[in-house]
Amino acid sequence: MLALFLSAFTTLFVVIDPPGCAPIYAGLTASATPRQAFGMAVRACLIASGILVVFALFGEDLLGALHIELDSFRIAGGIMLFMIAIDMVFEKRTERREERAEKVRNAQPHVEDVSVFPMAMPMLAGPGSIASVMLLTARAHGLPETLVILAALGAVMLLSFFALVAARPIIRALGSQVEAVITRLLGVLLAALAAQFVIDGLRAQF
Repeated sequence: MLALFLSAFTTLFVVIDPPGCAPIYAGLTASATPRQAFGMAVRACLIASGILVVFALFGEDLLGALHIELDSFRIAGGIMLFMIAIDMVFEKRTERREERAEKVRNAQPHVEDVSVFPMAMPMLAGPGSIASVMLLTARAHGLPETLVILAALGAVMLLSFFALVAARPIIRALGSQVEAVITRLLGVLLAALAAQFVIDGLRAQF
C-alpha cells in the first residue's frame, strides 16, 4: 500500500505541478488582498479536487458508455502525459500557462476571483491530471487501493493549496532558475511514468 501511495502521489504531483502553478497564481492575484487570495486558493483546490474525484470514481463508467476500452485510454493517456513531460523539460508548459493567465488578465483586468478559471480548470484539474487519476484508479484492485489513490490525490491537493497560499514567498525564495531546474527534473520523471502507462496498455492489448 505504501508503494502504491508513493507511486500515485509522485504521478499526480508531477502532473498537477504545484510549484509550477504557484507563480501563475501569484501573478493572477497580484492585485488581491491576502484574505482574497487565501479564499481563492481554498475554492480552487476544493473545486479541482471534486472534479478529479468524480473522474477517479466514475471515469471508467464514462469510458464504457462511450465504448472506449481501458487499454486504449491507457495508451492515449500515456502519450498525452509524455507530451506534457516534453513541454516541461523544454519549459513550454510554463510558457503556455503564463500566456493563458495573461489573456485572463487582459480580458478582465478587474476580475478578482480566478478560483474556477483558470486555477481549478485547467491549471489544477487539467487533461493530464484527469487522465492520470483515471489511469491510476483503473489499475487499483478493490476499494482499499482506490482509497489509497484518493489519499494520494488529497495529499497532492493539500500541497497545492499550501503552494498557492505561499506563492509569493516561494517565488522570492526559489527564484526563476531553481524553479526551471525543478520543472525539468519533474518532466523527466513524468516521461518515464508516461512510457510505463503506454507499455502497460500495449501489453494488455496485445
